Amino acid sequence: MTDQSYRFPRFFVTAPSACPYLPGRTERKVFAELKGDDAPAMAEALGRIGFRRSQNVVYRPSCDGCNACISVRVPASRFKPGRSQKKLLAQHADLDVHACEPWATEEQWSLLRRYLGARHPDGGMAAMDAHDFSDMVEQSPVDTVMVEYRERTTDGRLGRLIGCCLTDKQT
Repeated sequence: MTDQSYRFPRFFVTAPSACPYLPGRTERKVFAELKGDDAPAMAEALGRIGFRRSQNVVYRPSCDGCNACISVRVPASRFKPGRSQKKLLAQHADLDVHACEPWATEEQWSLLRRYLGARHPDGGMAAMDAHDFSDMVEQSPVDTVMVEYRERTTDGRLGRLIGCCLTDKQT
């Protein structure tokens, strides 16, 4: 009898399409679906070899003749900021950075719409509606947090949302 305790994913490759980052280039992605009880372990393992996650799909670039996209994982416990990072931290010390439960808000949705309109108006996420956004944030097969970046008002209260990042927790 074989051990069936871990189910290996089925991988697929997208058709070539316009690269959203480098003009004149094409992209392809290799991807697999995250589902079942093994989804967190699979996301963790694939994340270690450069896969990214969007909702219940993990993917990584697989472009012919190009390796410009680099997926980065930073072990938080071993991270030590360099000189330029320390400078940026000091420059933006007035920002409040807070990890929140993954609940979609209108403010986050509005910020994403502005970003997509400016950077990826023809990208795959451009057709996303508020319900899709809510699903992306709230229906995760892995343990996630939403990290919000907010300005502070002159009296020290939390102000306008200027950035947010849906972040998977990994060991």
